[in-house]
Amino acid sequence: MHSFLIGTGYSVIYYITLASLALIIRMFTKVYDELFRKILHFILLGSIFVYLYCFENWYTSAASCLIFSAAVYPALKFFERFRGYSHLLTERSSGELKNSLLIVFFMFSVVIFVCWGILGDRLLCLASVLAWGIGDAMAALIGKRFGKHKIKNTKKSYEGTSAMFLSSFLSVLTILVIRGGINIIFSIVVSAVTALVASVTELYTTGGNDTITCPIASMIVIIIMLYLFGGI
Repeated sequence: MHSFLIGTGYSVIYYITLASLALIIRMFTKVYDELFRKILHFILLGSIFVYLYCFENWYTSAASCLIFSAAVYPALKFFERFRGYSHLLTERSSGELKNSLLIVFFMFSVVIFVCWGILGDRLLCLASVLAWGIGDAMAALIGKRFGKHKIKNTKKSYEGTSAMFLSSFLSVLTILVIRGGINIIFSIVVSAVTALVASVTELYTTGGNDTITCPIASMIVIIIMLYLFGGI
């Protein structure tokens, strides 16, 4: 219980501090909508470090994710009544933020359960989440700004998808090098395959569901390949 309360306290302080700073930026600067969306995205993404390193065990961390989302959801639903809420938070559709939070926290809890709970490896959890989080953010920023060449039958661009592949690859590779357990060549192969799978999954996932499909797909690929290369 003590670990749960301490960790949850850190997560609340983290969210309140960074969300307040983000809203100040939104209200007093001319930051454009897509960039502000990615600021919120990175705030949420960064909280995975809190859940991995401010809790003593995986089950208090996963429980905190689920309980926090259950508490925040009705609060956000209440604030949706106020005029200007959706515009302030750059929602593309009504209820987008609260629904996204539910999906992200559920995804966090699943990845924490598998990687930290079953395998006892927090870094695998981090690699799985960052493969999606950093890659998705870069795909959106680069794609919106420079995406002139559209991929057939999708709304995505080659520029955005390439940005996701590269950023996912570098994110996973960095974590695997820090983690150790396999040589650099195998680390590069695992990172490249994971980035490819994450990019293709993001490309063909609709309705914002890549928030869960990409990290889970990345996690499965990383675990299987590390097992084959003797890294687990």
